[in-house]
Amino acid sequence: MQLRNFGLWAFVLLAFLIVISVSQKSLSPVQGIEIKTYELNQAIDAGQVESLSVDRQNGIVKGKMKGGEDFTANIIVSDSQLEAWNEKKVPYDVKALKKTSLLANFVMSILPIVLMIGVAIWFMKSMQGGGKGGAMSFGKSRAKVLTEAQGKITFDDVAGVESAKEDLQEIVEFLQDPTKFHRLGAKIPRGALLIGPPGTGKTLLARAVAGESGVQFYTISGSDFVEMFVGVGASRVRDMFEQAKANAPCIIFIDEIDAVGRHRGVGTSGGHEEREQTLNQLLVEMDGFDGNEGVIIIAATNRPDVLDKALLRPGRFDRQIEVPLPDISGREKILLVHMKPVPIAKDVDNKYIARGTPGFSGADLANLVNEAALLAARRNKRKVTMREFEDARDKVLMGAERRSLSMTDEERANTAYHEAGHAIVGMNMPGSLPIHKATIIPRGRALGMVQYLPERDQISQSREEMIARMAMAMGGRAAEELKFGYDKVTSGASSDIEQVTSIATAMVTEWGLSDKIGPIAYKNTDQSSFMPGIGRGTAISPETSRMIEDEIKRFVTEAHATATSILKKKKKDWTKLAEALLEYETLSGDEIKNLLEDDILPKRPDFDKSSGGSGLSAVPTTAKAKVKTKIKDAVKPKRKPKPKPKPTA
Repeated sequence: MQLRNFGLWAFVLLAFLIVISVSQKSLSPVQGIEIKTYELNQAIDAGQVESLSVDRQNGIVKGKMKGGEDFTANIIVSDSQLEAWNEKKVPYDVKALKKTSLLANFVMSILPIVLMIGVAIWFMKSMQGGGKGGAMSFGKSRAKVLTEAQGKITFDDVAGVESAKEDLQEIVEFLQDPTKFHRLGAKIPRGALLIGPPGTGKTLLARAVAGESGVQFYTISGSDFVEMFVGVGASRVRDMFEQAKANAPCIIFIDEIDAVGRHRGVGTSGGHEEREQTLNQLLVEMDGFDGNEGVIIIAATNRPDVLDKALLRPGRFDRQIEVPLPDISGREKILLVHMKPVPIAKDVDNKYIARGTPGFSGADLANLVNEAALLAARRNKRKVTMREFEDARDKVLMGAERRSLSMTDEERANTAYHEAGHAIVGMNMPGSLPIHKATIIPRGRALGMVQYLPERDQISQSREEMIARMAMAMGGRAAEELKFGYDKVTSGASSDIEQVTSIATAMVTEWGLSDKIGPIAYKNTDQSSFMPGIGRGTAISPETSRMIEDEIKRFVTEAHATATSILKKKKKDWTKLAEALLEYETLSGDEIKNLLEDDILPKRPDFDKSSGGSGLSAVPTTAKAKVKTKIKDAVKPKRKPKPKPKPTA
């Protein structure tokens, strides 16, 4: 390809130089004044011409008058004209004719036309072919063949999706030994559709099927079929299936099939017409008159709701395989897969990390391991420790630490009491999750946070757990009101209020957990939250809308009242925890428990926080001596004063 491009550019450059040289010869500069033919004849008859120089090839006569003036005339000089000049004794010299072949004259005349045609063809190839054969290959398939050089993937490299692997194992067995199924009259599914959120490993699963079966694997994206010209996508589908049939058994993997498989009949523009023709051709190739024995289609999408129904019927994508987010055991296995090439310290517990990463996909966990390795390298460590995984998880969830953020003492105190309020309310509410960590180090948009560590993945939540979540979320706002007064409350609880309102709205309008409203769903299907006046196809009366609003407000105000009541009862614990956060900035769940139950302060090795580490390893600095004294006073148990001795008689 590079050699062909070099030859083309060399040809263009050579032709350009030839044209320039011809132009320079034909446009030679004119010397002296230019005179007409009759003027030259009159000057010769009058004897005014001193000498002449004749260029018969180009039809140019140059001369000099006796007065010293130079002149030029465009005249084709014949032999009779030269004889006339001899009779008049006019001195002249004739340049010898250069012999040129007819072939050379033909080449010089046709070269500009050939040059223009060649440049036009080159531009057409560049625009249409994209470097893959030009206009003749415009309708060819762009599917790529996965080779061993790109890495062989097997089911051992895929973890956390055991149910999906079981469904695909049948396809692998068919590709390895199809007679086993033919003997019983069974037919393997024509296609398998992998459905799941982004990052769950759909593409990796398809590559694992190819690696396990050992057959050719064609991969293409749904957007590669659709072009601005109608009919190109259908041509590419036909060519792709022709290649697959010639190399059967094989697997065709179409990633993001929703780009070409959307519902038909939407829109009337050319782009929609091209997409529909492409989809029609795909439907025919998958299950038409011509069989595709040995060709299995695997497609992936995270939007199955937009796919055409004809694409999902039996005979095409017979099998729809869910690839969900991994559960806690799946996350443990995924972490082990991604930790293989990373030197891991002995204190790293993948089960503990899996507990603290609910909702993480396989791609998120891979990113978590990579971020931990980057942090360890930045800190000049030989192995990745648990501390790096903790910091990496916080960075992925909430952003990097903002230690450079300038905060006043009042703002730090407000944040400490706010987060301590969350923690104390959460620890005293039945149904609340155990606390993992509390910190006042700013991360992302948050100035501080309290993290909870679930014991298991929660599929559903009880009323008790929801009420505990709302009360815990309102603990920060209640703490600010109790500590700093009504007029000193800040906007730091905005996200907490939004969270509580969202839970209360869902309890009333979706989950039927309001005794006053009852088990009726009022949530609008097209909106993310409750909208007064609109229900599931039916109108809501103004009275019902008011009842819904009142119930939502009641849940929120009761959560605030519960948080306020708990903080008043546990004021000593709340103050103790807030002062400890002001000094240590970050406290783990065990450290909080020891502080509140046994009055034990954290014991940590010396660590310079300016080096950029986690607050879990921070040490009290001399600048916080006053706060340290306050903590000791708060933690130190009060002793009863000794009774004064009675005076003796």
